Amino acid sequence: MGIFPNEVAITRLVGAILLKQNDEWAVRRSRNTTLESIALIGDDPLVSLPTLVA
Repeated sequence: MGIFPNEVAITRLVGAILLKQNDEWAVRRSRNTTLESIALIGDDPLVSLPTLVA
């Protein structure tokens, strides 16, 4: 018997590690996004959000 009792345990561990890493990347990305960097994108006519019609 190895470290893991079965293949399901390995899959569960790898999934938990990947989920935690994804959360860390999302937090890091949001910390690096400033209002100034968003304003630069907002001035570009090629990158714009569609307007909502009420």
